[in-house]
Amino acid sequence: MHHPSPWILRHGGGPRPRLRLYCFPYAGGHAGIYTPWQGKLHPDVEICAVQLPGRGARFRDPGFKSLPPLIEELARELPLDGAVPFAFFGHSMGSLIAFELARRLQTLGRPLPRRLFVSGCDAPQHRQAPRGLHQLDDAGFIEALRDYQGTPAEILANRELMELLLPSLRDDFQLVESYRYHPGAPLTMPTTVLAGRDDRQRLPEQTEGWQRETTGPSRVHWFDGGHFFIASAREAVLARVNAELAELLPAAPRPVALL
Repeated sequence: MHHPSPWILRHGGGPRPRLRLYCFPYAGGHAGIYTPWQGKLHPDVEICAVQLPGRGARFRDPGFKSLPPLIEELARELPLDGAVPFAFFGHSMGSLIAFELARRLQTLGRPLPRRLFVSGCDAPQHRQAPRGLHQLDDAGFIEALRDYQGTPAEILANRELMELLLPSLRDDFQLVESYRYHPGAPLTMPTTVLAGRDDRQRLPEQTEGWQRETTGPSRVHWFDGGHFFIASAREAVLARVNAELAELLPAAPRPVALL
């Protein structure tokens, strides 16, 4: 029996899962982008969509402007005790969160994710220099968001809505742009790198560099689409994630209740 947490959205109510997939959002994203995955993956996998402060039901909670304090909070708040095996998935900013949280858990000697999925994100040691987008005025910042092609044009054109969304978006961009990679002990779990063929950030060292962050096996998979290929190539992404999660499920079948 789990207790509701403001940090996690999940369907719940079903049989005890055999694997949990914690999903971390991209900048400006929210937990709701992942909850529809629940019906698309293996029924023994439970989606635990992480809801960061400043969005969704936590809209009024102050957001984080830098990654280290967020990682400490997640390490305290998420139920990562290993009672149920788990994996991490993150896209863009979410990949950095998933990676640094896995590193923090390893440092603390805590249970680790069985696999780390990093999507649409440069390898930490090969990140491009920050562009200072979070410091632009509103008009310039909205144009930068348009260039990323992740926010619908009708939302960008809605001045009242953007006034509500801009603070948390700026927090997220500041969090990403202030990130500094610090070399450390490599992770030990397998990693899966997902990337878009038309992502403007696509450089081999920025993708394959993830392989140097773990002593475990690492796979790289390319998908049609730009930075937000997880939306445009959603079915192909889910098929790949599902196949790799199936490898992690415990071999023993679920007990069947007797009538």
